[in-house]
Amino acid sequence: MENEQLDLPRSREANERLHALIPGGAHTYAKGDDQYPEDLAPVISHGHGAHVWDVDGNRYVEYGSGLRSVSLGHAHPRVLEAVRRELDRGSNFVRPSIVEVEAAERFLATVPTAEMVKFAKNGSDATTAAVRLARAVTGRSRVAVCADHPFFSVDDWFIGTTPMSAGIPAATTDLTLGFPYGDLAATDELLTRHRGEVACLILEPATHTEPPPGYLAGLRELADRHGCVLVFDEMITGLRWSEAGAQGLYGVVPDLSTFGKALGNGFAVSALAGRRDLMERGGLRGAGDRVFLLSTTHGAETHSLAAAMAVLTTYVEEGVTARLHALGERLAAGVRDATAAMGVGDHLVVRGRASNLVFATLDESGRPSQRYRTLFLRHLLAGGVLAPSFVVSSALDDADIDHTVEVVAQACAVYRKALDAGDPTPWLAGRPVKPVFRREA
Repeated sequence: MENEQLDLPRSREANERLHALIPGGAHTYAKGDDQYPEDLAPVISHGHGAHVWDVDGNRYVEYGSGLRSVSLGHAHPRVLEAVRRELDRGSNFVRPSIVEVEAAERFLATVPTAEMVKFAKNGSDATTAAVRLARAVTGRSRVAVCADHPFFSVDDWFIGTTPMSAGIPAATTDLTLGFPYGDLAATDELLTRHRGEVACLILEPATHTEPPPGYLAGLRELADRHGCVLVFDEMITGLRWSEAGAQGLYGVVPDLSTFGKALGNGFAVSALAGRRDLMERGGLRGAGDRVFLLSTTHGAETHSLAAAMAVLTTYVEEGVTARLHALGERLAAGVRDATAAMGVGDHLVVRGRASNLVFATLDESGRPSQRYRTLFLRHLLAGGVLAPSFVVSSALDDADIDHTVEVVAQACAVYRKALDAGDPTPWLAGRPVKPVFRREA
């Protein structure tokens, strides 16, 4: 399909309805239509496996499903079976359900580096609970976040550090410091400069680059030496790096860690896990002042916890993490071959662990370019590939990967023309896509 043939009249109408009623036209900024080429932001009707259909009837091979949450593919049978078993049994009670302890046992058996776990509905609540707990146990106010990682929470302690800081008092933001990923000396200097003030170091243990040798172990030592809590945000790395997350793969144990996304395969569940002596500060059997850790009406809905248990079981029994890596490696190799053949290998770059691939679109000078990203996305969409990233799900098959590589090759031919012209504007057909975090709409 040629780019110019893709027309989405029903999606355009639905987007107008969304914007009229929902601020931003979506419930997650990363899903906004500003992230897609003008008039080419499909509104989804349904999905199955690795494919989704828009309200105009177009089918797409989908990557980054549910912002990396649907790692087994849409409507996965084992997950749906577990959910259906609970639906007729009630979803929420005035006392804990037996499913809560079963889910905790299953989680802690899969992530044995943690001793206790508390479930919630979204990642932001879990990371904020980790920060609150760290502040309580250390008696310190400052938080050090990895400045190279894009997102930790919707709460003030983090969002105040982004360009979208409107409505957040400076006094709150001033308590959050940033440290660079992979640089132990700079982090040591930061902790020394603010000696006795930093409650925790919070970071994604890995992202689009592998941690330098010894880095995570060095960070563990720094946290111990400076008396602060080490928190791993495993929202993305959890299950995708190994069944036990990055901490299981790299063998470095954080004090606290947070999981979500892949944990529920699209159902709403997140987790705060960690050392018993820290977690009990939010319980009924700990010493010292009680911490209001996590208290959510819907945090232990039975069907979501059943989904999490089914996901954990499926990953372990079916070797899903290994499959994600194999699929990602096939995709990365195919895309790199296609970009090299079309002479754009230095401008369209695939990065990251095979289970969590992203792509960079670079201009004539090798700088990141939203305009070239727009050109690339237009041609992917026209070829039936919905790919804000190249993050795979285990529902993809070789035919899906091969089709994606073929569409990428077609897009690269146009990318090359734009590079030769020194200007992608004639191929954009509208405004460029925009970064999520920006000060003004």
